Amino acid sequence: MPISRREFIAGTASAPFLQGQNQPTRPKLAAVCTIYHRMSHAQQIVDRFLDGYGWNSTHHHPPMDLVSLYVNQIGGDDLSRERASRHPEMKMYPTIAEALTRGGSKLAVDGVVLVGEHGHYPKNEKGQTKYPRYEFFQQIVNVFRSSGRSVPVFNDKHLSWNWTWAKEMYDTARSMGFAFMAGSSLPVTWRTPSLEMSANSRVREALCVCYGGVDSYDFHGLETIQCMVERRAGGEIGVKWVQAYRGENFWKAYQDGIWPHDLMDAALCRSHTLTPGRQGFNNIFPAFDDMRRLVKDPVAYRYEHEDGVKCTMLLMNDLVRDFNFAARLEGQAEPFSTQMYLPMPDGRTTLANFFSPQVNNLEKMFLSGKPTYPVERTLLTTGLTAAGVESLYRRQARYDTPHLAIPYQPATESTFWRT
Repeated sequence: MPISRREFIAGTASAPFLQGQNQPTRPKLAAVCTIYHRMSHAQQIVDRFLDGYGWNSTHHHPPMDLVSLYVNQIGGDDLSRERASRHPEMKMYPTIAEALTRGGSKLAVDGVVLVGEHGHYPKNEKGQTKYPRYEFFQQIVNVFRSSGRSVPVFNDKHLSWNWTWAKEMYDTARSMGFAFMAGSSLPVTWRTPSLEMSANSRVREALCVCYGGVDSYDFHGLETIQCMVERRAGGEIGVKWVQAYRGENFWKAYQDGIWPHDLMDAALCRSHTLTPGRQGFNNIFPAFDDMRRLVKDPVAYRYEHEDGVKCTMLLMNDLVRDFNFAARLEGQAEPFSTQMYLPMPDGRTTLANFFSPQVNNLEKMFLSGKPTYPVERTLLTTGLTAAGVESLYRRQARYDTPHLAIPYQPATESTFWRT
């Protein structure tokens, strides 16, 4: 039967994480995944809950149990069945509702991990992969509604390829009153050097040089920028327009000084993977002609925040293979710069270590019922990713984004990992 918002909140008031009372000794989690194969996000995240991971120079086992699993696509390279056979306390279910109710009629877990990344899903005319995060989320909240209570939810990466759906997910979590966290490992991974921008910094301009594809790693580049610039004086108030540049338009924008070269150079100086401009005993830093020769399909998203701060995200495949940030701050002669460090597996292991800080943040939310960083950051970067794709689709025209007037304050404490 449908219930009113007042009745729903009354029902959630007794939920363990919302009031901090009657909290179970070991919370029980459900995982909802698109696919579960070697090196997939599902493997990186769910495996850590099942088998633990290295943390603080020891092998850490999360103080919670992942007891149910739903996988949408199971192929020949599937790992979920092996994990279920090795962990009999975790059961696989054929539907999301059954995973959350553990085969019963009411919600029977204390938290949900939604990993809607990887798998075989169609693309739309704009090149966006139609991962079913929104559809999975809707099935999750349907169980909440029918059960009269809710639990914390984590959504891996951006909320949806569809902005309207992403905003609905955010609004639903707020109206139903459950903790909601999303995003990737970029904002919480190690940094080299291990630096944080001071709270209330006066940021004038920011830039990220990174790599990867559109509607994919562009989200990571935007997260790299946003987790830094949100700390500026006044906090975040949103973005008013985005413009994309690709191919020849990218190089023309570079020569026209659309984004500052000194910030680009400062970011490139942080890269551990910078491709030398020439072979032999030379200055490895690439000149303009070297970059044009190396980078076949460059992409830039240039955008302006409501308070006038301008940012640029540069995808430069074959020049770098990492995520490098630089910003101009008032009162500082030299750019502030660092790298979000993502130590990739070297073939001897299937685990990417940079997922460990992400899972550690998930644990904190499932134990406390409170996100460690604001989901508004992911809502904004979701919208920026979609806006960049939209600008590309509109022949790289400037795209106004009044819908991205999203104000929020960053977490008081920094959440990136330090060792």
